[in-house]
Amino acid sequence: MKSRIIYILLLLPVILNVSCKKYLDLEPKGKVTIQKAEEFYKLIELPSRSYPTNTFQYLVDDQYMKESNVIGVPTNINTINFKFDEKINRPQFLTASSLYNQAYVYINRWNIIISLVDDSEGDQQLKTLAKAEARLNRAFEHFLLVNTYAKHYDAATAATDGGICIMDKYDLEAKPKKSSVAEVYAFVEKDLDEAIPFLQANPANPYHPSLAYAYALRAKVHLFKKEFEKAAAAAKQSLALNSKIYDLVAYSKLAVKPLVTADLNPEVLNLLFMTGYNELSFGYNFVISPELRTLFGTTDARFNLFFDTTNASWIDVAAGSAWWTPKYNTFFYPTVGMKTTEVILMLAECEARAGNREEAVRLLNEIRVKKVLTGATLAVPATVKETMNMVIAERRRELLFGFNRFWDLRRLNTEPDYSKTIVRVFPLVNKTVPQETYTLKPNSFLYIIPFAQDVLKANPSLTLNTDETRPF
Repeated sequence: MKSRIIYILLLLPVILNVSCKKYLDLEPKGKVTIQKAEEFYKLIELPSRSYPTNTFQYLVDDQYMKESNVIGVPTNINTINFKFDEKINRPQFLTASSLYNQAYVYINRWNIIISLVDDSEGDQQLKTLAKAEARLNRAFEHFLLVNTYAKHYDAATAATDGGICIMDKYDLEAKPKKSSVAEVYAFVEKDLDEAIPFLQANPANPYHPSLAYAYALRAKVHLFKKEFEKAAAAAKQSLALNSKIYDLVAYSKLAVKPLVTADLNPEVLNLLFMTGYNELSFGYNFVISPELRTLFGTTDARFNLFFDTTNASWIDVAAGSAWWTPKYNTFFYPTVGMKTTEVILMLAECEARAGNREEAVRLLNEIRVKKVLTGATLAVPATVKETMNMVIAERRRELLFGFNRFWDLRRLNTEPDYSKTIVRVFPLVNKTVPQETYTLKPNSFLYIIPFAQDVLKANPSLTLNTDETRPF
């Protein structure tokens, strides 16, 4: 077979000007000739693959800010989100989005593999595996983008709701237009369908995606589409391959705590970071709200092991919030990546919605007995709604930071039984400024993050998915 030669970047930098139109504008840090299947397969490995959440992390009821980071501070995207301010045109304050840009940089990488690996030299099975893993990763990137920058999937309107640009091939001259939400979901599902038959249950290392992860992502896609039977089936397939839960109760009793680095946490299904290898190391970024602190209670190992309520450098102690304390290399807690406990929680939700309250609570308790020191076992409630509320609360305790609470609010806000109006009274400590009540309604357009200025400038045809306006 005639081999094709392509120059692949050794380091894909975080860039500021990636858009639907010019997502391949990368500044080289070095280059290497890729000719062999083994080299394409190794290209899947991307340590410190990261997804910053700063454009929406305060549009939830779980994260919080120190008052000095809000009061008297010039308006910025954090203060806009924290105050749920719908009067401000957000694109004016979003010059660039690292999350958006990095996701398309990664898509470029996966497309290189998908488009070119078949013409490389080497074993056909390895080529097929490399392409399958790249398809799975590409599916995740598009799922992430559509659930951040577009309206949540609604079967009645998804075909006309504005989505994001689909990048389906390695093409330097590509000028794609924005696809609908339905089209993006269809693309994600197609990639999953084409990838799953060729994935490995036990890949070469944590940087190669596993079959258990693929089924987990499929379950999540169906869950977000409200296809609960399909979501349950995919979750069961994932758990049949990996259902390990890290025992924090046992861990908390050890006099000398072992290091639990990212590659040693058995719950990890796909190894991703918010901030890179030094995950969760910036205390001021990872402060939880008084509401979430209360939800944990006093005997939850997830809170007692990892949060501090007394350090005035990062929190206003009297406000009742808390901040994440472990060093990044002591205990890795998955955030933007998927993990086994999320799959269990998805299955519990599906069981609850189907009226199988006993099974839903059994699944919750399967997690809780390894996370809660005393009083772990929940009783089966009398109604589906109460059971669902238990599942939602456990998701908040278990799936910290990352995307999950933001995405959960978006999807649950489409259902009257589970929608939530977030009310934030602020400040709680400072007495020199008037206390105000800020409200985020379930149907707020703030739940759709607008494209940033660099993207809009690079692609003038790209329209926003909210009624906000371009700042130029």
